[in-house]
Amino acid sequence: MWRALSHDTVIAPFSFAETSVKASIYLDMFQIYAIPQMQHLQPAVIFQQDGALPHWGPDVRAFLDTTFPNLWIRRGGSIAWPPRSPDDTPLDFFFWGFVRNKVYSMEIRDVEDLRASITAAVATVTTEILQRTWPELDYRLDIPRATKGAHVEVH
Repeated sequence: MWRALSHDTVIAPFSFAETSVKASIYLDMFQIYAIPQMQHLQPAVIFQQDGALPHWGPDVRAFLDTTFPNLWIRRGGSIAWPPRSPDDTPLDFFFWGFVRNKVYSMEIRDVEDLRASITAAVATVTTEILQRTWPELDYRLDIPRATKGAHVEVH
C-alpha cells in the first residue's frame, strides 16, 4: 500500500498487484498515480519517503530530484533525513495507528476485504483531523530542540 499525507489532504491508498515491488514498479506508480494527485499542492510539497529499497533506486531518485528540486527529504540530500526518529512524522505518530484501529475493529476475511477496509478507513480522515496533527508535530520537534538532541522518551 502507498499513501500520502499533507496538512489537509490524504492521497487515497494505492495497492500494488505485485507481491514484490521493485524500484521500476514504484516509479511507475509514483509517476502515473501519485504525482497527478499532488499537482494542485505544488510548489508547497516537501516530499518524504521511508527507507524501503524500491524508494532509493537511481531512477526514482532522479525523478524526485526533478519533480521536487531541493524539496524532498533523503539521505545525503539538500533536506537531510532526520536521525532515526520514527515518532517524528505524522504518518508514524498518527496516521498508521488511526487507520489500523479502524481496519482491525472489524473482521477481515481476505486480501480484498483488507484493501476495502483500508480504503474506507483512509476516507474517514478529515481535513480537521489532519490539521490537528501539525501542532502535535511541532510539540514533538520542540523536545529534541530543547534537549539538543539528547535521547528522551515521550509517553
